[in-house]
Amino acid sequence: MKIWLLGTGTPTPSLRRMCSGYLVQLNNQYIVFDHGFGAHHRLLELGIKPTQISHLFISHHHYDHMGDYPRLLLTRWDQGAGKIPELEVYAPAPLRQITETMIGDEGVFGPDLISRTQNQCSIDVYRARGGVGARARPAPNLHELASGSFVEGDGWSVKTVEVNHFAPHLTSLGFRLEAGGKSFVYSGDTGPCRALTELSKDCDVLVHMCHYMSGTSPSKTFSAFTMGHLELGAMAQEAGVKNLVISHVTEQFDRPGLREKVVRDVSSVYKGNIFFGEDLMEIPIDGPQAVKLD
Repeated sequence: MKIWLLGTGTPTPSLRRMCSGYLVQLNNQYIVFDHGFGAHHRLLELGIKPTQISHLFISHHHYDHMGDYPRLLLTRWDQGAGKIPELEVYAPAPLRQITETMIGDEGVFGPDLISRTQNQCSIDVYRARGGVGARARPAPNLHELASGSFVEGDGWSVKTVEVNHFAPHLTSLGFRLEAGGKSFVYSGDTGPCRALTELSKDCDVLVHMCHYMSGTSPSKTFSAFTMGHLELGAMAQEAGVKNLVISHVTEQFDRPGLREKVVRDVSSVYKGNIFFGEDLMEIPIDGPQAVKLD
């Protein structure tokens, strides 16, 4: 299992931190967890083609977690030229409605897709890429998830729990991926959440939202729906997480001195390995290893 951070930021515009996105490689399979604005660009920077992605899991329908969903879906379809399986998409409801309003005849990209499947110019491009016969529209396989959903793939499985983020307006999920005796947990966005603590029990890697410095929350609702750094450290320690990745980093503490303070404070309550996430960082599933002194 290999894990890369595609986007470690928030909705706040940034050239350094794209919106949420995470990539997992399992042998020759590539699975994406969330795909917010800019995450697709990071995917390309890693040298991964959209056509290599087989599965997409979306934690919730905030734009910073799924804004690049249409880019992945359409680019993968266009470049795949009918030669690859349809994208498998997993997300809470209303995934089907959202997708239909993207690619249906009356959807945002409806006129584009009509032209690309009916105009001779686009058909020529399709055939130049190896497509044969009539050009079909994209038809992703859509799976609407809820708390307790269980997904089985080729040598891997994903379990979901509902987490504390923007209810009742959105359903937000956390995911645990198991493969080859290793485990990766992704929180999505959440505040303190018993279900996610239990989902994270003894996992190899936990990637978790760290949205603000504890003690600075503007309201009880804010601290219920997002995670402070000390609460995150305590949660990871209770769950026995081996490697903790701080992500969904806000501008509040993303600056010299404060980043180090957050790591120091978290390490006062959590005794595992801490990674302060950065875009394009690869997270070693077995933890950090010293290299030769040169």
